[in-house]
Amino acid sequence: MSTKPTTTDLEWAELDQRAVDTVRVLAMDSVQKVGNGHPGTAMSLAPAAYMLFQKLMRHDPSDPQWTGRDRFVLSPGHSSLTLYIQLYMAGYGLELDDLKAFRTWGSKTPGHPEFGHTVGVETTTGPLGQGIANAVGMAMAARYERGLFDPDAPQGTSPFDHTIWAIVSDGDLEEGISAEASSLAGHQKLGNIVALYDDNHISIEGDTATALSEDVLKRYEAYGWHVQRIEQDASGDFDVKALYTALKAAQDETERPSMIAARTIIAWPAPNAQNTEASHGSALGAEEVAATKRVLGFDPERDFQVDEEVGSHVRKAVDRGREFRAAWDKQFQEWRAANPQRAAEFDRIAAGELPEGWEHKVPVFEAGKDVATRKASGEVLKALGGVIPELWGGSADLAGSNNTTIDASSSFLPADNPLPEASPYGRTVHFGIREHAMGSAMNGIALHGNTRIYGGTFLVFSDYMRPAVRLAALMQLPVTYVWTHDSIGLGEDGPTHQPVEHMAALRAIPGLNMVRPADANETAIAWREIMRRHGAKPGPHGLALTRQNVPTYEYNEDAAKGGYVLLEADGGPAEVILIATGSEVQLAVKAREKLQATGVPTRVVSMPSVEWFEEQDQGYRDSVLPPSVTARVAVEAGIGLTWHRYVGVAGRIVSLEHFGASADYKVLFREFGLTADAVEAAARESLAASGR
Repeated sequence: MSTKPTTTDLEWAELDQRAVDTVRVLAMDSVQKVGNGHPGTAMSLAPAAYMLFQKLMRHDPSDPQWTGRDRFVLSPGHSSLTLYIQLYMAGYGLELDDLKAFRTWGSKTPGHPEFGHTVGVETTTGPLGQGIANAVGMAMAARYERGLFDPDAPQGTSPFDHTIWAIVSDGDLEEGISAEASSLAGHQKLGNIVALYDDNHISIEGDTATALSEDVLKRYEAYGWHVQRIEQDASGDFDVKALYTALKAAQDETERPSMIAARTIIAWPAPNAQNTEASHGSALGAEEVAATKRVLGFDPERDFQVDEEVGSHVRKAVDRGREFRAAWDKQFQEWRAANPQRAAEFDRIAAGELPEGWEHKVPVFEAGKDVATRKASGEVLKALGGVIPELWGGSADLAGSNNTTIDASSSFLPADNPLPEASPYGRTVHFGIREHAMGSAMNGIALHGNTRIYGGTFLVFSDYMRPAVRLAALMQLPVTYVWTHDSIGLGEDGPTHQPVEHMAALRAIPGLNMVRPADANETAIAWREIMRRHGAKPGPHGLALTRQNVPTYEYNEDAAKGGYVLLEADGGPAEVILIATGSEVQLAVKAREKLQATGVPTRVVSMPSVEWFEEQDQGYRDSVLPPSVTARVAVEAGIGLTWHRYVGVAGRIVSLEHFGASADYKVLFREFGLTADAVEAAARESLAASGR
């Protein structure tokens, strides 16, 4: 039984057209009032956005988090009014006063849509290309969710079937991430995504002929998308019947993602501003706003005019939403009755809870054995995979190096893929060499909900992912990055692949938790803590893992606090503290032996996560790093920017302030002065500087 809107013929009355023109007036007035913004696209897209929210989408404004809803992504986030005005009209809680407060302090209508800030906004967009890649992730998540709960239902009959709708712009499709994500969507045959391309031929620098000349639809056809084109009506506006027909055809195409190119005129029907780059990012001006209102049949002396009958008409979306929800609830209850075990699993996952006893599956590694933390991570993942079915993910074509294959017998691929492990509901995702799209798709997967996603590549290639990582931090999404080959310790591949500045740069992103474990046991504890946090305290996490083997120390629960005393001073209170992270903890341990042998009581602090450590109360932090001990050394095989606040004036940092080289990693550590002897020498300098 399908709960999609069932109307096959478009019902479009004069009141609908009046509502569309009201959208245009509100877009102009909102920008004009604040004095800045992007009115043109919101004006030209008014019929399309209205069509989606009022005629096609299955959504319930009274329950914006309803599992069965369609999702809407506005990829050109600068046109935020396209979304805000529809949320206002459909009854999501925005009112005219919110539109009047557009782009002002404390408003619900910031310059770009922000997830978690405005009800009804499914993702934060603004950096172009991110939205369409988020939409691809949402479509992937919808398919995996279906596999978890209702894999055998015929297409279109499951309560977990829904559509991901997106609007994209020329700018989105020029950004490289959209090519990566769209290629992935085509390869995956994601038939649950429909994208409407606003082909308005305008960018900030003028006509898009300045920078864009390919046939976009042929490109998307080559990606494996279903493509359509619709032209304007005689007036230059959307042909609403053609638009509706194309959108319905795209929704009905379930074997391929769909792209509809719609030729539009930006700022239509403004007499002078239409089809100009100025209308993209500037207020139209009082005279042009008044002139446009006259064209549309509105009072030029009135601002934010919404006729009573228009308001009543558009707010019927609330009643339709409740009807959609009621029909879906009936279907959902029937599914629950037929699938009690899966229903119980759904309840657990939707609540963000983990299976009872899951933490006992996390392995404990034998102390004294050398293990690369990437290898330990792979073992933990496989152990977790056996008990947490919603955990899935993969790599940007580096699975063998990242150890990210959670199930080698199950690959997330369309049913007709020739690989023997292919399954549309598979657990191991092959993102391909598309790191940027992987990061953004992971955001979309997390935003969709009901699964837990991770993705891997080399730490140095986090550079390719950084815009998506930043947005994950901004939205506080529960995604996990498995970044391996975390230092010059990767060896012979040389400086192009050796991260040096990356840890400090990633730690600089507010809200991103970086974890660089010292050994296999810290790696296991890190995964356990990330799983726990993602159920109760969202926010992205990055694991930085070694290629090379490192010693395994005794299991210590305090690693989950981000920093802890790995080895206490002998022979009295600590006179010097050695702070280390990742593979350099072993250098601190060896330096401690040297210092202790000469009668210097030395404490070793392992600090896998600065962010987790900073969350602890002052008492705990002072117990690990007593303020009275000012002789301190921090050691990390990267730039030392992170560590100045911990070592203080008398402290020293053993770091790498330049790029690496191609050689065996042991040679590199020796030649670049990352040795136990260097840490010992730095400790003695710090002792002298502190007056010891």
